[in-house]
Amino acid sequence: MDDVRKFHWMVLPIALALLLGVQTAAADVVTDWNVIAADITVASGQGPPPANRTLAMVQTAVYEAVNAITKRYPPDRVTPTAAPDASVAAAVAAANRAMLSRLVPSQQAAIDKAYGSALAAIADGPAKTAGIAVGEQAAAAVLAWRADDGAGAPDRYRPATAAGVYVPTTIPAAAQWAQRKPWVMTSCDQFRPGPPPALSSEVWARDYNEIKAVGGKNSTTRTPAQTEIARFWEATVPTIYYPVARSVANAPGREVTQNARLLALTGQAMDDALMAVFDAKYHYNLWRPVTAIRNGDIDGNDATERDAGWLPFIDTPMHPEYPCAHCIVSGAVGGVLLVEIGSGLTPKLSTASPTAPGVVRSWTSVDDFMLEVASARIYDGVHYRNSTEVGTVMGKKIGALTAANALRPAN
Repeated sequence: MDDVRKFHWMVLPIALALLLGVQTAAADVVTDWNVIAADITVASGQGPPPANRTLAMVQTAVYEAVNAITKRYPPDRVTPTAAPDASVAAAVAAANRAMLSRLVPSQQAAIDKAYGSALAAIADGPAKTAGIAVGEQAAAAVLAWRADDGAGAPDRYRPATAAGVYVPTTIPAAAQWAQRKPWVMTSCDQFRPGPPPALSSEVWARDYNEIKAVGGKNSTTRTPAQTEIARFWEATVPTIYYPVARSVANAPGREVTQNARLLALTGQAMDDALMAVFDAKYHYNLWRPVTAIRNGDIDGNDATERDAGWLPFIDTPMHPEYPCAHCIVSGAVGGVLLVEIGSGLTPKLSTASPTAPGVVRSWTSVDDFMLEVASARIYDGVHYRNSTEVGTVMGKKIGALTAANALRPAN
């Protein structure tokens, strides 16, 4: 495993140069390459949810390559065969290069630079050659497995309107995402929640008035600390979430296959979570706070007073409100981590954000991490409290399901 440790020192300058997320003390070649792959994907212009799909595929291929060599876990449906003396570092590099070259070809120069540095750190010989071969085989197997997952389906969103009546002309995001084939869920609607609160309910009035007060662009009740949290979690790219998983991967006593598996589970859970949340969003089609508050006089609830000029703290994402997508993703990450670390002492979790340069936020429990994400979307003025709670619960269920059932033998 000397080539694994050696790779860390050679690749670190590249990771720092590419970094959009937080750089933690790298535990091994798997976590080093996770930093690089995530930053290359975001640099390509992919935003969520496509970037989450890309990285789920990359991390799955990495796990399959590593486990084929170490044989720590039973082989599953796409595990290639490999000699036990094959180089893990070469396999991880080759799996990343093959996947990224296919999925983010616009970044080929950066991909090749990272790959070249990785291979230069590994002594030439049969182990290196065998490692490259198994990494490429793992990538090919994952690409074949997910080739028909529906990500390329055409967007056929139909705006609701009457003939001749103007509606805003920007097409909402990811309406077709709920038609994809999940990694682990039986269907995208497996965890579809019940409907949002009725507009006549006390819960609706509570959430409406809370976000109207604390989530407005010119709010006088949002504290400086809440504003900092809101700005931090304005970012939705996956580079804000993978460092949280790496906080566990970098804990003492971890082994490279464990970390490869953890990051693959995290990627698959986040990808499935986004399929689930867009299924629910377009099923219920609930209005966003900026729409609701500017129309507070037509919701049939005397406890919701209209504000004709209200604006949220951040720009509202272009898709329906219910449930909260950020919350389901954080819940999915949290659900995987809760299974991974059990009820023991939680290592300090941390991450950084491109929308809050220079800031690193940390938590001493998985629950605190998930709660902060949920609260942030209220402070941002884009999600009601009930929606954040529902999204978090959905995500935790998907994370637990993924940790229990993904990457298992087919039978």
